[in-house]
Amino acid sequence: MINIIELDKEITLGQFLKSEGIISTGGQAKWYLQDHPVVLNGEPENRRGKKLIQDDLLEIEGETYQITYKTTE
Repeated sequence: MINIIELDKEITLGQFLKSEGIISTGGQAKWYLQDHPVVLNGEPENRRGKKLIQDDLLEIEGETYQITYKTTE
């Protein structure tokens, strides 16, 4: 199952991990990414500052997340 995450603004991978409760502080992102494989669009990703864009697919600890952004009209 894919968890669709709708965001208001562009965020980084580290911010995403914190917002989803995977880590409790932003400072933990570096260590988390060293010890836990994260796959972004089918490729391993370990950069906490990687910006997430529309329709990115993240696989973290057996869960899949699709990133979408709210549109302003």
